[in-house]
Amino acid sequence: MDFIRTEYLKRGFSEVISPNIFSIELWKKSGHYDNYKDNMFMLENENMALKPMNCPGHCMMFKSSDHSFRQMPIRYADFGVLHRNELSGALTGLTRVRRFQQDDAHIFCTKEQVKNEIINCLKFVKYVYGVFKFKFALFLSTRPEKYIGEISEWNEAENSLECAIRDCNLDFTLNEGDGAFYGPKIDIVLQDALGRQNQCATIQLDFQLPQRFNLKYRNSEGTQQTPVIIHRAILGSIERFLAIIIESYGSKLPFWLTPRQIGIVSLTDEYTNVVKDKLNGFKFEILQDSNTLNKNIKILLKKSYSLICVIGNKEAQEGTINLRVNNKQKSYKLEDFIEMIKYMEKNKIEYNDFLDLSTLKI
Repeated sequence: MDFIRTEYLKRGFSEVISPNIFSIELWKKSGHYDNYKDNMFMLENENMALKPMNCPGHCMMFKSSDHSFRQMPIRYADFGVLHRNELSGALTGLTRVRRFQQDDAHIFCTKEQVKNEIINCLKFVKYVYGVFKFKFALFLSTRPEKYIGEISEWNEAENSLECAIRDCNLDFTLNEGDGAFYGPKIDIVLQDALGRQNQCATIQLDFQLPQRFNLKYRNSEGTQQTPVIIHRAILGSIERFLAIIIESYGSKLPFWLTPRQIGIVSLTDEYTNVVKDKLNGFKFEILQDSNTLNKNIKILLKKSYSLICVIGNKEAQEGTINLRVNNKQKSYKLEDFIEMIKYMEKNKIEYNDFLDLSTLKI
């Protein structure tokens, strides 16, 4: 989530928090009550319901202020908890649960901005999945049998999504009739380590909710215009994405993500304190006990540390650190080692990737 939050700052998103419970009247207004009621958790008197999605709340946020075309697009991001009443037989580990979080966002934009915003969303997907080295497949899901709005608007929305995909030079599969009830969508599917397909990211184009909520902005002539909403998630369900990461990477998560970045076997006292100070901000463990060197290294290997280092009298005298990786040893000046791991964390790369960057300047 911190990774996505950092990207939000670069990409012009404002993080918001919306309530977990809304009145039935809001869900009727949005169309969820008529089209999604069976998947919602209602309170006993059925006057309120836990939110399965953030979009109605974000519509109310947009509606609460006056907006000019100069402010558009407005991008709301929300990590709020969602609840969906999935059938018990459909529940599967972390990949399908009833309570979850999404890196959910809604972009309120003009019709002229739609194509560029969708392209930016697709670029966001490509970047994030590239960091994890995940391959993905795109599905363009079109109008379902149960839908709201005019067919002409649906055709326009579907065409906008298809044009954006083609402009990004991405392949896609047409998934007829599987769109949301309020608009077509691009579904991004990942394959986990067991070969199972999981739908994660989604980009949905919506002409309907802005009309239902009577959302407006002022154009360059001062006339009230209706915006378009792009519903968007990159990771999708955080729980599902985490499950895919764990299954794909096993016990050894990427260096920038793992809670076990650096394991150190120390054979010296004074120099250990110097190394500790330099590693401030990183996740590390130092073994300094009576076990043999090899036994301590095995302990750290079993814990799946990304990098394992040894510091002894020789390293203390030379101001170095001995890195053990891929069954090889390499000595680094302590300052160079710190710069290297800072670069690895900042750029979200592994040690072997770092070695491949022969022209790297740090």
